[in-house]
Amino acid sequence: MKVAVIGCGKMGVTYIQALSRMPGVELAAISDLRLEHAERIAEEYGISAYSSVDDLLADKNIQVVCVTVPSHLHKELVVKAAKAGKHIVCEKPLALSPKDAEEMILSCNENGVQLYVAHVVRFFPAYADIKRKISEGVIGDVGIAHAKRMAGNPGVGREWFLDPRLSGGVIMDVIIHDIDFMRWTLGEISSVYALNHRTESLDYASVTLRFRSGAIANLEGCLGSPDTFTSEVELFGKKGAIRHSNRDGITLRAVLREGPHGSPVVNEQSPIVHSNYWTELNHFLECIRTGNDPVVSAYDGLKAVEIAAAAIESIRTGQPVSLSES
Repeated sequence: MKVAVIGCGKMGVTYIQALSRMPGVELAAISDLRLEHAERIAEEYGISAYSSVDDLLADKNIQVVCVTVPSHLHKELVVKAAKAGKHIVCEKPLALSPKDAEEMILSCNENGVQLYVAHVVRFFPAYADIKRKISEGVIGDVGIAHAKRMAGNPGVGREWFLDPRLSGGVIMDVIIHDIDFMRWTLGEISSVYALNHRTESLDYASVTLRFRSGAIANLEGCLGSPDTFTSEVELFGKKGAIRHSNRDGITLRAVLREGPHGSPVVNEQSPIVHSNYWTELNHFLECIRTGNDPVVSAYDGLKAVEIAAAAIESIRTGQPVSLSES
């Protein structure tokens, strides 16, 4: 299977590294507006480099394109790739508005190509294990959940992250990871309430999700945090709690109530070293080969954008936003 990558920023390079090590996959070409930058990377991997996306898409041998450009460019490039007959892996968020996300999905359907949205948190072993344990009822019905995702300064060349017109801001770019994870784990959401504090160098928000099950999740996120990257999640059920933090030496800690004399039973799991992006991309490409349903669908990508957009609307109005049950 011949695959190309559009966009050679930090995420594009991550994709290039993963695809170059994947059995049964040929990394065929890359594209970036900065042709000299793309050519340096292409020389390292022995592949073709383009400054024109149209020229790359004209290559009939390329079957799949990975879209790893800034978020505000996703719609334009996904629609172009769909019309060129390419299957598509698009970085999250799928788009910056539900309307654009719907149009992208429609274009892919009309052109008979598959669209996969890279919500990579579903492929992190600890998060996948939390989802599995919740589904198995290990801690019982979940009533409360918390998540925190604090990212530092985007760095030189990636300042667009701090411009909400280009990235969607902290909710659409950072907290959307936990929005998708919570919906995947706890089901559909009935209402959203959010608060935001933004300066020239920092974008912070808190988002409260109320689920149709009655559960409530509080999500916290930051772009421009002065601390090191933090990713934490905890869920509380009738029978116990599950916690994970990237700062722990263990991958996952589950604490149950069933111990003797009421003492907690603690289950700790050691870290598993995987490239989560490799796992994600390998899964999507396998779905293209086999026709199997993906772990995360284009519809899931649309729903995450809808919920993030509702949070942004809540900030604008100062009121909770109800979500449709359709």
